[in-house]
Amino acid sequence: MAAPLVAQTTYAELLERCEASYFSQAFAEDGTFNSKAIKGRRYWYFQKSTAQGRVQRYVGPETQELLERIKHHREQRDDEKERRALVSALTRAFGLPAPIAPIGDLVAALARAGVFRLRSVLVGTVAYQSYPAILGTKLPNALLQTSDVDIAQFSSISVAVGDQTAPMLDILRGVDKTFREIPPLARHQHTTSYIGKGGLRVDFVTPNEGANTDSPQNLPALQTDAQPLRYLDFLIHDPISAVMLYKSGVLVLVPAPERFAVHKLILALERPPAVTKRDKDVSQAEALILTLLEKRSDELRLAWDEAYGRGPRWRKLLLGGMTRLSSEARDLLLRTLQKPREILKGIMLTFSDAPPLYDSSREVISFVGEALGHSVKCAVSREALDDHFGSDRRDNEGRLATFHRNRSKIERMVKTKYLCWAVEEPDSVLLTTADVEKLSQDNT
Repeated sequence: MAAPLVAQTTYAELLERCEASYFSQAFAEDGTFNSKAIKGRRYWYFQKSTAQGRVQRYVGPETQELLERIKHHREQRDDEKERRALVSALTRAFGLPAPIAPIGDLVAALARAGVFRLRSVLVGTVAYQSYPAILGTKLPNALLQTSDVDIAQFSSISVAVGDQTAPMLDILRGVDKTFREIPPLARHQHTTSYIGKGGLRVDFVTPNEGANTDSPQNLPALQTDAQPLRYLDFLIHDPISAVMLYKSGVLVLVPAPERFAVHKLILALERPPAVTKRDKDVSQAEALILTLLEKRSDELRLAWDEAYGRGPRWRKLLLGGMTRLSSEARDLLLRTLQKPREILKGIMLTFSDAPPLYDSSREVISFVGEALGHSVKCAVSREALDDHFGSDRRDNEGRLATFHRNRSKIERMVKTKYLCWAVEEPDSVLLTTADVEKLSQDNT
C-alpha cells in the first residue's frame, strides 16, 4: 500500500471524526448525562423526559475520552462531507477495502440502531476487512470477501446495560424487507440467524462460558437470541473502535487484531477438516500474524500468552493451529514467542539422501531436511568441519568427504538445534563451531 503512514494518519482522523459525529447523533435530544457505579466501575447513561416519563439510554463505561465527549458533545458539527472525502481517499488513493453495498447498508443500520453502542462486537470476515486500515497494510483480497455479518455480545453485558435496540428483525427489514428468521433446528429454541435476498446472512453469537451447550442464549439488549460459542470470550474481550469504509464511515467495534489472529488459530483445529472455513481461518491468521510480527509483536505475544495460559485444551488447539501455518510464519512466530519448535506435536526433522553441496559464498556444506511437509535448509559451517570433525584436506572435496564420514553425527546435532533450541531463521538451521562445542558438552 502506498504511503502507509499517510494512510494511517488519514484513517486516524476519520476514526476521530466518526466517533465525535456518532456520539452527537446518538444523544442529540435534550437531556442530561448521569453516571452510576456498578461493581466498582462507573458507567454513564443519558436521561431524557418523555410523555411516558423519564427514560435512560446506555452511553458506556467511564473513560477519559468519554468524559471529553460528554463535555463537548453539543459543540460537534455535522462533517459528513469531510468524512466522505476521507473515506474516498482511503479506498481510492490507498486501496483499502470497502464492503459491498448490501453489507455496508446493513452494518450502518445496525450502528444507527445502537448495536455497537450497547457493546456488541462485529466479528468474522467483515471485522477482518477493518484491519488493513488499522494496521496500515494490504491483506489478500480473497480473504476479505464474505456474504455473512456476525455480531457477538456477552450475555452478561446484554443484561447489564439496561438498554435495548428495536427488535432485530425490524432493524433488518428496515434495510431489506426480504429478511426473515432462519428456523432453529429444535422447536424449543429461538432464532439466532436471519437471511435476506441473495443469501446475505446475519448471525448472532455469544461466548459459551459455562457448560458446553448449543442452546441459544437471549441477548435482551439486541432483542434477539444468540448461538453460544466456545473461545469467543477471548476474541471479544477489550474490543477496539474501527471505521467501516462505507459512505461517510460506519463506526463499529471489532476485536483487537492480535486477538483475532490467535482466535483463528484456535478455530483452525476446532473446525472439522471438511469445513471449507478452516482454510480461510488459517489464511487470515497467517496474513495477520505476519503483519503483527512486524508492527505489533508485543501485543501479539501478550495475546498468545493469555490464550496459552488458559489450560491444556487451549494449548493443544493453539499449537495444532500453528502447525497449519506456512513454515515461515510458524518459525517467525515461534521466534517472537521465544519457543522452540519441539513444542509442536508431531514435528520431526528428517533428511533426504540428496548429495550435500559446498556453498563457497557462505562457506558451508548445505543439505536438505524436511519437517511437517516443508523443506528445511540445513548447513554446517566450514569452521565446524575444520575444528571438530577433522577435515583431512583444506579444500571443498576434502570437506565434503569429512561431511560424509560424520554425516550421522552432524545430522543428529542439526536435528537437536532445529527442534530444541531457539529459532534463529525460518525454514533453516546452521550448525556452527560454537554449536558443536555446546552440543558436545551437553552430551558429556
